[in-house]
Amino acid sequence: MIQHIASHSQIRDTVLRMLDEREPPKTVCPSEVARGLAGSDEKVWRLLMQPVRRAVVELAGEGRVGVYRKGRLVDPQDFKGIYRIGRPSGGSGSG
Repeated sequence: MIQHIASHSQIRDTVLRMLDEREPPKTVCPSEVARGLAGSDEKVWRLLMQPVRRAVVELAGEGRVGVYRKGRLVDPQDFKGIYRIGRPSGGSGSG
């Protein structure tokens, strides 16, 4: 069902587009990405939260985005909880 909502490449493209639309050092909440793809129905966009996280980790591994917790850049392979998506350097973690 999730693939019918958005493909992996659509998720990646949406993350990068939303980040490009923000002035540095603004960041993007992963739920904004999910809602941007799936609409406002929480039951639908919540299905995309793990696929968004996987895409963000992949993009971070490529050096295209940074993962921020509490305003600090964290290891994309080793973080838990609430996070924001920013530029690899210069994102402040504030939305």
